[in-house]
Amino acid sequence: MVKTSIKPADIQRVKGMGFLLNRGTDLFSGRVVPVGGIFTAEQLDLIAKCAQKYGNGKVAFTSRLAAEIVGIPYENIDDACAFMAQSGLAFGGTGAKIRPVTACKGTTCVYGNCDTQAIAKEIHNRYYLGWSNVKLPHKFKIAVGGCPNSCMKPSLNDFGIEAHRVLRLDNSKCRSCKICNVEKNCPMKAAVLDENRKIVIDPKICNTCGVCNGKCPFGAVEKHNDEEYQIFVGGTWGKHTRMGTPLSHRVTYKELFPLLEKTMLWFKKYAYEKERLGAAIDRIGADEMEKELFSDILLTQKEEILAAEIQKRP
Repeated sequence: MVKTSIKPADIQRVKGMGFLLNRGTDLFSGRVVPVGGIFTAEQLDLIAKCAQKYGNGKVAFTSRLAAEIVGIPYENIDDACAFMAQSGLAFGGTGAKIRPVTACKGTTCVYGNCDTQAIAKEIHNRYYLGWSNVKLPHKFKIAVGGCPNSCMKPSLNDFGIEAHRVLRLDNSKCRSCKICNVEKNCPMKAAVLDENRKIVIDPKICNTCGVCNGKCPFGAVEKHNDEEYQIFVGGTWGKHTRMGTPLSHRVTYKELFPLLEKTMLWFKKYAYEKERLGAAIDRIGADEMEKELFSDILLTQKEEILAAEIQKRP
């Protein structure tokens, strides 16, 4: 195999900018990071032009929805960065920091219980950009899912958000229809007609996916509050698979961002260098973590935590 002529220090430097060495070459793949998991048509056009002008004309999309321009010569990297800046986009998405925020299509999907892309955009602006200079013990992945179908796999991210819709059942409005639309459409089979042909929903089976919302023409099942969010922490895939730990209770939209910030502060405070969040949770305990996440102690220590050096493994 042909070895690269690029110096290791230069390879490491541009890796921090979002450029990964193509094996056995002097070429790199550069990751263009989307905002909220979305590129506009104008941005895609610029990505294509950048690939033609500075790369080998090929673009691949990553699992975190970034556009990876392939085959960029080392000497073209700075020009490629300047070119993409025209669209307000930048290369990045690597290193021991917050990775590009992913979101499913819950914004437009018929099953979506929230505007997933708007939440991802807010997280991108507040934390992917706002904490861009914060070095963490390891990578930190965030995903926003609009329903329990889990297309974006929030439970396999360091911080996964999954929107749920809690509905109100008003049996007085149930007309005992021959074919119940709520029963027919419930994917979990939690909604059934009882012996009196009245709809009942088993809370032990219902996963609050929200599919039954509006299915009853007489309003027996309708939403009665804003969406709630199930949070998963410490999920990973790959060589060391770990399903994310579901926090003990769901949170509101207003609680999402402080909870995310506290999770990252907890990670920075307790995890060892090169230790993923899930491993730190397993070492210290999920219950101990929750005590701090559902209090304000981490926020009061924020400046101290961010200024501290990352712990070395003993």
